[in-house]
Amino acid sequence: MTVRELSRAEKMPKTSAVDGPRVTLLIIALNEADNLPHVISRIPRVVDEIWLVDGHSTDDSVAIAKTFRPDIRVAYQQGRGKGDAIRCGIRHATGDIIVTIDADGSMAPEEIPRFVEPLLDGHDFVKGSRFLQHGGSRDMPVHRVFGNKLFVFLVNLLFGSGYTDLCYGYNAFRSEAIRNIGISSDGFEIETELHIKALRAGLRVTEVASYESARMNGKGNLRSLSDGLRIFKTILRERFSGNGCRAVVEYDNV
Repeated sequence: MTVRELSRAEKMPKTSAVDGPRVTLLIIALNEADNLPHVISRIPRVVDEIWLVDGHSTDDSVAIAKTFRPDIRVAYQQGRGKGDAIRCGIRHATGDIIVTIDADGSMAPEEIPRFVEPLLDGHDFVKGSRFLQHGGSRDMPVHRVFGNKLFVFLVNLLFGSGYTDLCYGYNAFRSEAIRNIGISSDGFEIETELHIKALRAGLRVTEVASYESARMNGKGNLRSLSDGLRIFKTILRERFSGNGCRAVVEYDNV
């Protein structure tokens, strides 16, 4: 994050039920006890409510989270997979705006104000992009870069969008809008489904630059081949399950 971006985040006023929409942060976690302290300690004041969505962790993820942030709320997903976790978190969130991040330390909580700001200006959905100016990633091997670009190309071709990134879980949206689009995926393909259904629902979508760091500790749960196949199937399912759409995606290159 640049000095300019940090300055913007620090100056952004705290929201509340009185002076603006309430912001809920969903932290998606599965055995992330070693990483949660680094994530929780960096959450900016713009966030009003924090939910840790726990996916059957066998370590001390929940206890560690409560130690570092006593006001954190915990939702235990009944099913399995990241998509199921996000749907669980959305059901529990009470904020007008919902932000989703992973608990592995790869997504900088300091960027949250940059995701919230376009929503305050009238957008419905804000998705992070690692491929815009000032974005980037230290956690994408060559085969995943190729796969992501291929999926971006397919979605832009089939749905008339202008996305620059697709398989990235740093997102923010108006809770009312997201609850009306009917997401159903259980796994890592959830982001692809969200991004496509936001277009098909006619939501006002924008991308903002985001920098993805490497996972801090431990090993991730993403499986490139099997999860890539699920993403491909999701794209085809969404294209042929109803009418396509022509949409304009806006960008924030600040």
